[in-house]
Amino acid sequence: MFLNKRKAIFLISFSALIFILIINQVKSQTIKIVDGDTIHLNGEKIRFTGIDTPELKQTCIKDGVKDPCGVTAKQILIDKISNNSVECINEGKDKYKRILAECFVNNESLSSYLVRSGYAFAYRRYSKKFIPDEDFARINKIGMWSMEFDYPWDYRKSKKN
Repeated sequence: MFLNKRKAIFLISFSALIFILIINQVKSQTIKIVDGDTIHLNGEKIRFTGIDTPELKQTCIKDGVKDPCGVTAKQILIDKISNNSVECINEGKDKYKRILAECFVNNESLSSYLVRSGYAFAYRRYSKKFIPDEDFARINKIGMWSMEFDYPWDYRKSKKN
């Protein structure tokens, strides 16, 4: 049985449309985790709004032993993102030209997750949104709240002097 010309064109067009829709849904992302609160997503530098994590070189003290809390914050983010797709809500740019955004994996805020894990702080100077998450971690002595630490903004300030 042969298809007439009109049916053949329709079938080819329909197949091409399905192919395009499938390709668009399977878009891959390139992601690089820079530190606990900064990622590169498809070539764009994104800084998480409303939180601050320890610097990569920052250490904390737990039971008299140095703990690489800055590296741990980055690793927690790497583990949380894993092979999942990241969605971000752009909230503008900062003075360093980074995109400020709240990012999500499986509809869970990465910022909230990091703060509740005790490896990020509510950056109250810019937002009050994550204070309940910080209170939870502090009260339950989770993450850095079980250690001696400098707030990231104090650590950065001490390194400038």
